[in-house]
Amino acid sequence: MKVVIAEKPSVARDLARVMGAKNVKDGYIEGNGYAFTYAFGHLVQLCTPQAYGYTTWSASNLPIIPEKFGLEVKKVRKDGKLMDDSGALKQINIIKSLLDKAEEIIVATDAGREGELIFRNIYYYLGSKVPFKRLWISSQTDKAIREGFANLKEGTEYDSLYQSARSRAEADWLIGINATQAITLAAGNRGLLSLGRVQTPTLAMICSRYLENKNFKPEPFYKIQAGFEKDNIAFKATSDKIDKKQVAEETIANLAVGMKAKVVKVEAKETKEQPPLLFDLTSLQQDANKKYGYSADQTLGIAQNLYEKKVITYPRTGSRYIGEDVYEQMESLFQHLAATAEESIATIAKNLIGKKLNKRSVDDKKVTDHHALLVTDEKPGPMTQEQRNIYNMIAKRMVESFSDVCLKDITTVTIDAEGVGLIAKGTVIKQYGWRLSADQVEMPDEDKGGDEQDNENAQLPKLSAEDLLEILTLDLSERFTKPKPIHTEASLLKAMETSGKEIEDEELRQAMKDCGLGTPATRAFIIETLFQREYIKRDKKKLIPTEKGLAVYNLVKDRSIAKVTLTGKWEQKLEEIRANKVSYDVFMKHIKDYTVKITNELLQLRISFAQQEIKPLQKGKIKCPKCPNGQIQLYEKIAQCDHYARGCDFKIWRTLNGVYLDEKEMKNLLEKGKTSELKGVKTKDGQLVDAPLIFENFKVNVG
Repeated sequence: MKVVIAEKPSVARDLARVMGAKNVKDGYIEGNGYAFTYAFGHLVQLCTPQAYGYTTWSASNLPIIPEKFGLEVKKVRKDGKLMDDSGALKQINIIKSLLDKAEEIIVATDAGREGELIFRNIYYYLGSKVPFKRLWISSQTDKAIREGFANLKEGTEYDSLYQSARSRAEADWLIGINATQAITLAAGNRGLLSLGRVQTPTLAMICSRYLENKNFKPEPFYKIQAGFEKDNIAFKATSDKIDKKQVAEETIANLAVGMKAKVVKVEAKETKEQPPLLFDLTSLQQDANKKYGYSADQTLGIAQNLYEKKVITYPRTGSRYIGEDVYEQMESLFQHLAATAEESIATIAKNLIGKKLNKRSVDDKKVTDHHALLVTDEKPGPMTQEQRNIYNMIAKRMVESFSDVCLKDITTVTIDAEGVGLIAKGTVIKQYGWRLSADQVEMPDEDKGGDEQDNENAQLPKLSAEDLLEILTLDLSERFTKPKPIHTEASLLKAMETSGKEIEDEELRQAMKDCGLGTPATRAFIIETLFQREYIKRDKKKLIPTEKGLAVYNLVKDRSIAKVTLTGKWEQKLEEIRANKVSYDVFMKHIKDYTVKITNELLQLRISFAQQEIKPLQKGKIKCPKCPNGQIQLYEKIAQCDHYARGCDFKIWRTLNGVYLDEKEMKNLLEKGKTSELKGVKTKDGQLVDAPLIFENFKVNVG
């Protein structure tokens, strides 16, 4: 029997249907020589510090660097308590029973870094030795599934992908666990503060932009604008910036309505505006945020749903290109869109059939694990409005990307008015090309400011050098410099993609994607984590740091953990591990050395929060076991001594051995050294028992 492990039950059902398996069992479907089972996402994860014996928070324990990382079945949080997921435990046992009978495993988790990690963690947790092959597909259509099963890859081909995923997970664990405990201890009685490898530099970008915007002092500048007319066509021409008001007033005093000005130079230049590249996930999230206000996480969820409906290709892609093999299918996809898409898209698609297509988005060398986002040839069924919006965005980008260039004649006229230089510009579109399908009003780019439209005219008359023009209107306007706007999710995603570097050229941004913050698949999760930590909040589309977020930022802004470029370099190394250019051991040695460094840096901080007190949920009448006068404060996830400022660093998790301790049981544990008998206590070998917890020599054991 061949056991197929998918990432979700819905995917397992779909694969089973296509491959002819119909016998539904508890936790799997079998038939036709296969058993299709699933993993509920990250079914198995890295162990928590408690599993290595670190049940209390103490500077003397840090940094926590396991000699070898262990794995455990994922836990869930219910009513503030972290506990074993009974459904996950049941499913892992079902998978184990299937693997015990399997002759071969077919890995059908999502075809990417995290999908590979999901399978390998299950495989190594169970200690399986069954050989496995990889199903690697970019869409969930029946045709793609059949072709994928007919062309399974050797599992060893993805060893480097797994090593990259493993390195990412372990690096995040080491830096996240140690930095979080270190800053929490350093900050004193402020509750749990969270830091992370990607989370913290992302927070730093949001906070620094916010503070830069709020502290910005506008500087005045001045512009002279004159109005002209020729051949019944009115237009305007504008001076360069004049920094000083007195100079501006003296300059315009030399001019007057009715005065003649001379055309010095007329430059006409034809420009080719190439169509945009196809969407990857990040660019789709950016545009969906600008156009519809969708969060990055919301867009990813919608796209994932469309993928599972088979109507778009794999959404978690970081490429904006397709290969020659996929390009050969574009004709049939345009025929599909011409027959099924909404009218504006169908019309353009129809015009592309049989035509020579623009191949800007076709490059085999720039396709990594997956090609750019495309619609499939499946006819869309009923969709929600949000799904329809995202589907249409992808379809519309497809017809744009393969359309002709937009040809423009841009005319720049330089005018001399008594020694004052004025510039007028006019643009004439000779060939709309891909812009036939573009929005008539382009969405503003939040990263741009200034007065770039001052010189633009809807139309210019025919002008030649030496022409004399009469000044019909004259105006001196005071303007003010503008700060960079506060980040939206669209601008933040763009900044994460390029490690904060402001790069407008989309192809250059694409080239930098390997050294950005996170990956297309993880950026939405990072942003959502900042919301969950209450570090940021939304104000319409703007991302605003909370007082807590600003306080954390002020603590770490000068530390390396907040540096965007450092995290970007790590992401580049992870990509090099995937490409077999860097080894797991080399990368992890660097991460472990860094963990020691940043932990020591953070432990030396002794800075209080001026902005906001982060209050405990309650201050129980529990004596501290480490100092004579301390009382234990209870927070959601930890309990700690209130005498931190006086030298006591005692902290302990509230979830111990899988059981969440309320105030009564925490008092029993710390004052009496023993809880009452608790249900579902997890032993070292992973068994669940009913037993008390024992507190002895600042360690917690099962009684």
